[in-house]
Parts: sequence; C-alpha cells; structure tokens
Amino acid sequence: MRIIAKATIRDFWLIHSQAEFPLLDWYNTTKQATWKSPNDVKKTYGNASIVANNRVIFNIKGNDFRLVTEIDYEYQLVFIIWIGSHKEYNRIDVTTIEYNG
Repeated sequence: MRIIAKATIRDFWLIHSQAEFPLLDWYNTTKQATWKSPNDVKKTYGNASIVANNRVIFNIKGNDFRLVTEIDYEYQLVFIIWIGSHKEYNRIDVTTIEYNG
C-alpha cells in the first residue's frame, strides 16, 4: 500500500513522542500490505473498525490514539485523514471529516 502522507503521522509523533514507535510499526506493516478489501485489513488488524466511505480506523498504542484513514483498494492507496487521542476522536464524525494533506 502507498500511504499518503507519512508527514502527517511524523508531525503527530513529534508532538506525542510515545506514539512514534506504534505509528512506525503501523506504517511499516501497512506499507508492506496488499489489501484488496476491508476483509484483508481485518486479517492484518483485527481490531480495526471499518466504517462508511472506505474509512478504516486503527487503534494506535493500545487505543491511546486513533488513526482515521481512507483506503482506495483498487489503487492501493491509504490516505491519512486524521490522527488524535481517543478523547479527541469521540468529538469527530469519522465519515465526514476531510483529508487535509
């Protein structure tokens, strides 16, 4: 998978250093993946949440952080839509929040 954009997660871990290694692990695992459907994502990340509009939410660092992505399975692209704390996540609508990369 091609991830758009690593800078978004890097900027996040520069502020939240405890997220660096879990995000790097997610990045490296996802980069090596070839997901053709949400079922493939679930095989890799059983606790990922599949939502509308091809959105997938990943739990990072034992669910301390949430990573909202949009996946284009045909073109093998993962767009980083949003990342934040679990508390911040509860205040957003993951189906409508915009990509601002």
